Amino acid sequence: MSEQKSEMDKLIEELRNMKAKAYQGGGEDKIKTQHAKGKLTARERLALLFDEGSFSEVMTFATTRATEFGLDKMKMYGDGVVTGWGKVEGRTVFAYSQDFTELGGTLGETHANKIGKVYELALKVGAPIVGINDSGGARIQEGAVALEGYGQVFKMNVMASGVVPQITIMAGPAAGGAVYSPALTDFIIMIKGDAYYMFVTGPEITKVVLGEEVSFQDLGGAVIHATKSGVVHFLAENEQDAINITKKLLSYLPSNNMEEPPYMDLGDPADREVKEVESIVPTDSAKPFDIREVIYRIVDNGEFLEVHKHWAQNITVGFARIAGNVVGIVANNSNYMGAAIDIDAADKAARFIRFCDAFNIPLVSLVDTPGYIPGTDQEYKGIIRHGAKMLYAFAEATVPKVTVILRKSYGGAHIAMSIKSLGADLVYAWPSAEIAVTGPEGAVRILYRRDLQNASNADDLLKEKIAEYRKLFANPYWAAEKGLIDDVIEPKDTRKVILNALEMLRNKREYRYPKKHGNIPL
Repeated sequence: MSEQKSEMDKLIEELRNMKAKAYQGGGEDKIKTQHAKGKLTARERLALLFDEGSFSEVMTFATTRATEFGLDKMKMYGDGVVTGWGKVEGRTVFAYSQDFTELGGTLGETHANKIGKVYELALKVGAPIVGINDSGGARIQEGAVALEGYGQVFKMNVMASGVVPQITIMAGPAAGGAVYSPALTDFIIMIKGDAYYMFVTGPEITKVVLGEEVSFQDLGGAVIHATKSGVVHFLAENEQDAINITKKLLSYLPSNNMEEPPYMDLGDPADREVKEVESIVPTDSAKPFDIREVIYRIVDNGEFLEVHKHWAQNITVGFARIAGNVVGIVANNSNYMGAAIDIDAADKAARFIRFCDAFNIPLVSLVDTPGYIPGTDQEYKGIIRHGAKMLYAFAEATVPKVTVILRKSYGGAHIAMSIKSLGADLVYAWPSAEIAVTGPEGAVRILYRRDLQNASNADDLLKEKIAEYRKLFANPYWAAEKGLIDDVIEPKDTRKVILNALEMLRNKREYRYPKKHGNIPL
């Protein structure tokens, strides 16, 4: 018996030694190098993400099968990625964390299989996936097999899209094909700093091919992608901040597309009045204001997780709660470009709307827009095609949709912000709302072109006709009389009105014609 126990002790000791080796990744020297860059290791990142002691690893001892170019002598347990699941604030979440200390975190066949396994499990049980990317890209030594591995990961990204939430933390470099998996996920959180960048083609090749000299950060740094390209949804100051943003984001999201978003009572009275909004929103529709100041007062405790905060700021989107229930907010922000909708704003809104619809998050539109941006620049770049994405997204969405028109709402942008004919369930307006095909002055100049050209007192006539037009159309009552507006409400009642509407719509069901999928104008 003692001999048998001794044998088992030896086996257990061997197991512990092997696990200790696996947990060391590329070894002490590589870990020190990682830390010297201001970066955490793959396992340290997972320890920050998951509730203490809750992480369970899968395929711990997996290694590459490749032997070419010395890989047979470079095999490491885990093959450059740590995979598994755990609890994040008590909820099951799956994750993979690429290990730059092992072969530079490069992706080969086994590495890809491990990520694929995590995706398969997450889809089976219906749980979110968090990917922490820190990789040198495709493993050159494995050739086309590595490219097949990326194809496998991309396919799993697509299969999971709209089924479980996918969040990517960019915690290192990404170039070439490595950037496309993050782009296929729902949200990208990127860390500021020289060690973090992503681009399809790097500065060296850019210089050779185009003659352009550009730094790594100016080409693909976090700030560039958060402000100019729109690739990044959230900017993080450091790795801890990236994890905190991930946890906050997860707190608004359901685990899968068959569940409702998590309810959380923040102690904010459901029927309270929205104070101070009358002083925040000028009645003169030409004067700008920050729509976020209105949002903060409508939602629970002023907590609003803004998505794409630094990109296309003429439209504001993000998650909040009203009486504990999660909502997605789409709002025009006149502090930027007068809240006119351009290509980037349409893309930003459309993607957010579709995410909310996929994961059962009701949509609240706060409207104050003069229209789509005119001019050759936008027309040549495809404002028609891009602008149509918002129309498609709102019309396609079956979640509860409530619209509140605060001030101006003109032309095609009026439709794009969700109106009844496009599928909005309820549409409300403040007394300051102006609803028309175009603004009063533009309309009058078209309608009375000849009269204005021939009039000796053209300026006086213009003012007179603008006043007439404004009285007739540039108010909410003409539209309300036609049944296009369900009610005109006092600004202080906005929160209560939205809440009552959403409570009524809680069990909303809509029929859609059977089809494989629609063809959104991409």
